[in-house]
Amino acid sequence: MKRYEIKHLLKEDVSALIGTEINVKGWVRTKRGNKNVAFIALNDGSIIHNIQVVADPVQFEEQLRRITTGACISVDGTLVSSQGSGQAVEVQAKTIEVYGEASPETYPLQKKGHSMEFLREIGHLRLRTNTFGAVMRMRHNMAYAIHTFFHERGFFYFHTPLITASDCEGAGEMFQVTTLPLNNLPKKEDGSVDYEQDFFGKQTALTVSGQLEGELGATSLGKIYTFGPTFRAENSNTPRHLAEFWMIEPEMAFYDLDSLTALEEEFIKYCVQWALDHCMDDLEFLNKMIDPNLIERLRGVTATNFVRLPYTEGIKILEEAVNNGHKFEFPVSWGVDLASEHERFLVEEHFKRPVIMVDYPKEIKAFYMKQNADGRTVQGTDVLFPQIGEIIGGSVREENYDKLLAAIDERNIPMKDMWWYLDTRKYGTCPHAGFGLGFERLMLFVTGMANIRDVIPFPRTPKTAEF
Repeated sequence: MKRYEIKHLLKEDVSALIGTEINVKGWVRTKRGNKNVAFIALNDGSIIHNIQVVADPVQFEEQLRRITTGACISVDGTLVSSQGSGQAVEVQAKTIEVYGEASPETYPLQKKGHSMEFLREIGHLRLRTNTFGAVMRMRHNMAYAIHTFFHERGFFYFHTPLITASDCEGAGEMFQVTTLPLNNLPKKEDGSVDYEQDFFGKQTALTVSGQLEGELGATSLGKIYTFGPTFRAENSNTPRHLAEFWMIEPEMAFYDLDSLTALEEEFIKYCVQWALDHCMDDLEFLNKMIDPNLIERLRGVTATNFVRLPYTEGIKILEEAVNNGHKFEFPVSWGVDLASEHERFLVEEHFKRPVIMVDYPKEIKAFYMKQNADGRTVQGTDVLFPQIGEIIGGSVREENYDKLLAAIDERNIPMKDMWWYLDTRKYGTCPHAGFGLGFERLMLFVTGMANIRDVIPFPRTPKTAEF
């Protein structure tokens, strides 16, 4: 007998199937009934909604005794028009096979509310909840939207290495990769670790960004994007940080600041509109259960033009707010790296729409950003969103060899690790730009979830690497 996914039965025109024999499989959300009839709400993960299975309590007495919340079953039956409200069709059971039981005494996901903290403790099971099913279906859709966006615009998907000898961000918070015996490290005469005996013959780590290698691709292919895992060994337990996270990083030859910010706005609007067009069932559930303003906020982003705001003007707005009595936890002055509270004030209270901030002080931005003529600022760009703060960070890259070399020297970046990057400025250098979007930050925005640990299947954070 042919198996049908529940989304096919509930979302498509199945009038031709009414009265036919079908098979459905899935996990039991609830079971209820009386001595005359039993109702089983069945979900197979393909959609947020359940299909109702109607069973005869006498015929299926033995099976129904074993069927509880969380049990996995297979049902052969007749698809019929539903007698109740809520869905158009239901399944009249003819045979029921119990694949796996879930004892109500020990199965932790019973029909009641569970805190996000508790669900993180049972990460091997939390994906079965309605909330995490919705989030993971949306995660798939956002990944598909990203690949579609870039493919339609002539970008090439470019795979950059996960193991690297360079620190793109310069923060030094990297996970070391080594095959050396940690309990008996080989040492040089000066007492330092002899990395020449390591697998790669040098000190290596998991990458924090594919940007630098992505720039190499852009100088050959014109427009590329990366989409893969990145890693940062930052000892942070905030709701905005993970040790393992996914980044989308396009790099484009011949882009200037205007074309860069235009792409950033087009890209983020495309992703949000994709969620509205393709994930409404899950969005309606999350809007009801997690964030009552979610759908309205998403629609607001797609319907408005983003503000272009120079950093210096943004600082003036924030200083004026302080003078008028607004309280910030962190001080505001020209030259500071804005905190999330500053970014959200500009977006949520002052402009009431997303902001693309540009032209940052060079001291607070990365070495590779293109310097402006004023000598004080660089052509960096951050996209600031409601609820999130910074969601995209990018820049025009410095293509001038001498200026880039000076920036590297100022920050004492080891030249032995950067020679190949400088070569791109020696041989056929070109204007180019790019940005990075943290995938999980996008997921926070489109789902309304409050903690970044709840938009990735298996979060990696300090002291946590379960599952």
